Amino acid sequence: MQKIEAIIRPSRVDEVKRALEAIGKVSLTLTDVKGRCQQKGIKRQWRGAEYVLDLLPKVKIEVVVADGDVDAVVTAICEAARTGQLGDGKIFVVPVGRTIRVRTGEEGDAVL
Repeated sequence: MQKIEAIIRPSRVDEVKRALEAIGKVSLTLTDVKGRCQQKGIKRQWRGAEYVLDLLPKVKIEVVVADGDVDAVVTAICEAARTGQLGDGKIFVVPVGRTIRVRTGEEGDAVL
């Protein structure tokens, strides 16, 4: 099993959810986060003073999938989240050592 963590623009969340649903992946976790990378923030003006927002709002989507589904999920997220501009986000794929369903105590692939 693999955990896919995608940091994306908040404006692209609905598109990513629809893309994941289209490939049969409906279980996910969303978290509001802030971050920066090459974009390094944006300049704003308030009451005549200029300031820089260097930590921009993003959304982290977490999905745990079987090893064979990783490429399809990554492709779906990339295509749905892409705007072609700096700040589109990043995707991280990390191995999951163990999964347990709290309600039943089931473990492994049955949990997915």
